[in-house]
Amino acid sequence: MTNLSASQLRRAADIKDEIESLQKELARLLGSTDGVVAPRKRRKISAAGRAKIAAAARARWAKVKGAKKSAKPAQKPKRKMSAAARAKIAAVARARWKKAKAAGKKRL
Repeated sequence: MTNLSASQLRRAADIKDEIESLQKELARLLGSTDGVVAPRKRRKISAAGRAKIAAAARARWAKVKGAKKSAKPAQKPKRKMSAAARAKIAAVARARWKKAKAAGKKRL
């Protein structure tokens, strides 16, 4: 490239400019702008399609959770105290506090 004459360099620059102008024209014809790619348009999903996807996801999670529950040992049901037993305990607690307050205590 160093042994080119001035006329050869000028001719090479002219050819390069012509190539660039042709590339720009081609891009304009094809709908592109100077090599910049237009952003892809996002697809929209219908409400029905979204509902189907959500239902499938719920079904998958139910399947996973169902499999895990069966693997655990059965837990005993929580014991419930009868109303009479609760009343009995509350009465004993009130009596204890009455005795403590009579003795001048503010805590047990």
